[in-house]
Amino acid sequence: MKKLLLTGFEPFLNFAFNPTESIVEYLNGRTIGNYTIHGVVLPVDFNRSAEELITHYHHINPDAVITLGMAAHRKRITPERVAINIKDGAPDNDGYVPEDEPVQENGADAYFSKLPIKNIVTCLREKGIPAAISNTAGTYLCNNVMYSLLHELHQTDKTIPAGFVHIPASFEIAMDEPEMPAWPLSTLQEGIETMIQTLE
Repeated sequence: MKKLLLTGFEPFLNFAFNPTESIVEYLNGRTIGNYTIHGVVLPVDFNRSAEELITHYHHINPDAVITLGMAAHRKRITPERVAINIKDGAPDNDGYVPEDEPVQENGADAYFSKLPIKNIVTCLREKGIPAAISNTAGTYLCNNVMYSLLHELHQTDKTIPAGFVHIPASFEIAMDEPEMPAWPLSTLQEGIETMIQTLE
């Protein structure tokens, strides 16, 4: 049985709940398709998130990696096409605010996802789950871990399916944000399971 490293994030900014945390904890230890899931929740911390991701990656030695993050105002599940070598944005949970800092000094300007993003979108839509490819992971923690993961794979000449996927907010968040598009947590979870099943 193959191993898949699946990561999410703890709550961040003003959100008291993060659906990626719940999904990762629920799927941890389960078998989906050809993969046993190793779920890890990462801190919303520019300095620690990428380091912990890479540590878990080397410890688990997975055959595939999917990192998840919440994009609260998106209306679709969006596999990210590219990560860029920039850290910038709102404060992380430790209060750190980077400005135009590189994720990796002397790293490549960008890395493309190693996930089958077009097939993922097709399979999600066939299940009736709205999905689209996104061409920007932003410059916050999501981009930070995506870039760091793909940089590590590049440095070690490792070729495995790996990348980042943003998911919409869940109903738990929309309770306090009535204008925010939101999905049932069960549908978000079904979307992640569907993505995993696209991997060979």
